[in-house]
Amino acid sequence: MSEITRLNITSIRNIETATLAPCPRLNLFRGENGSGKTSMLEAIHLLATGRSFRSGRPQTLIGEDSSEAIVYVELADGGRIGLSRRRRQANQLKFQDQKQKNWENVARAIPVQVLDSNSFRLLEGGPKARRRFLDWGVFHVEPSFLGNWRTVNRCVANRNTLLRQSRLDKNQIHAWDAELIRAAVAMDAARAAYFARLLPVFQSVYSSLRGEAIDKLTLRYDPGWDSALDFAAVLSSGLEADLRYGATQNGPHRADIKVQIAKNLAIEYLSRGQQKILVSALKIAQARLLAESSGRQCVYLADDLPSELDKGNRLAVLKMLMQLGGQLFVTCIDLGAIEAELGQIDKAVFHVERGTITT
Repeated sequence: MSEITRLNITSIRNIETATLAPCPRLNLFRGENGSGKTSMLEAIHLLATGRSFRSGRPQTLIGEDSSEAIVYVELADGGRIGLSRRRRQANQLKFQDQKQKNWENVARAIPVQVLDSNSFRLLEGGPKARRRFLDWGVFHVEPSFLGNWRTVNRCVANRNTLLRQSRLDKNQIHAWDAELIRAAVAMDAARAAYFARLLPVFQSVYSSLRGEAIDKLTLRYDPGWDSALDFAAVLSSGLEADLRYGATQNGPHRADIKVQIAKNLAIEYLSRGQQKILVSALKIAQARLLAESSGRQCVYLADDLPSELDKGNRLAVLKMLMQLGGQLFVTCIDLGAIEAELGQIDKAVFHVERGTITT
């Protein structure tokens, strides 16, 4: 169970030290801009994924007057996770008191989703963010996916190095191609299967949030090459183009989710508010599918939701997040805007001021 029952933070940005016992459902953090409430969310995300959801260099996470940042959580199922990050040194990550070489076990133990100003730009940016969104879901339902993902990235990196050499060694290219093809086909199959399951869940969530049927909106999975063709043939026929560009032009590293309205990009038609609702529906759909597939719940980190969504949409999103049954951490400046909308529900309220968190 991914529910956080204890959270300790030391030297994360302006939070010198904090010890919290979060509510199983809704946790509200009120504070002015710059008070440290977003840093609290950032600490949870850092522990769960190894990275910040905010821009900036990782070292800036460590408090200005400290040499080490520490985050520790205890979970309702007895899980214990701790992370120590020092300046110019490797991370020290422990899960159940055992040192971890990577974040695989921790990421599975705490599936984290973020709703903030950056995540709401999912439709605006390039395909990388949409691939990351898709792969988050596949990772949590398909155990073999991560291995294939790593293989594809390693093969593409080595293949690109060969493509940029003055003299092409075709034997080496073919050797990397063989490994790339095997992993790419498996990776694509996992992505396609997951997307096929996600799509109807998204459609249901999106319709509920909008209160009406979806009109001419389509979401399509693009594998990163012409799906009508065999990937091995695509690699072979595309070698000359790859040589010209010095990079592999086709493959799962170029995959995308195409979001369109009447065959045009959705961002050309949707307002900023409509885009945020669509992205919220995608994130909620992922959590719902995860719960249906594995019985596990997401931990949601929502940063300054009142300023990102208008009152009607904010209420709809919050209610649907609550219905999922997972744990929510929500920051805001105006606490009344949320409390008035949700009424008397099980929640904990924290006040954040100059890096100090109190109940």
